[in-house]
Amino acid sequence: MQKLAFLSLAASLFALAACNSEPSKPQVIDSNPDPMASQLANAAPVELPPAIKADKTMRCKDGSLVYVTFFTGDKQAVVRTEKNGTPTMLKGEGGTAPLTADGGWKLTGSPTDIEITRPGKGALSCHA
Repeated sequence: MQKLAFLSLAASLFALAACNSEPSKPQVIDSNPDPMASQLANAAPVELPPAIKADKTMRCKDGSLVYVTFFTGDKQAVVRTEKNGTPTMLKGEGGTAPLTADGGWKLTGSPTDIEITRPGKGALSCHA
């Protein structure tokens, strides 16, 4: 009797398995859709802020110090005339173009040698 029950159960399972001949695909149900999904999909690409390339203390020809933070892409730098002084952000097109800021700031050069013009003062060469 047990053999007969086992055979009928095995036959039933075999018949059920044959019914669904397509491979099963998982069904994804989103019960909490993102209300901004379409806006995010159509949004313009985001440009990350540049990373710090070098942070230098530079001695100038007149004996003064300037503290310059250079960023990757050579499109901006932060200059301080005192160690904990007010930072001035200088921006430019990158490459060989000078970095500038309002008030007459101008900076050209690299993390080893720069030429800087500060408001009300002439150009000054500085090196790290």
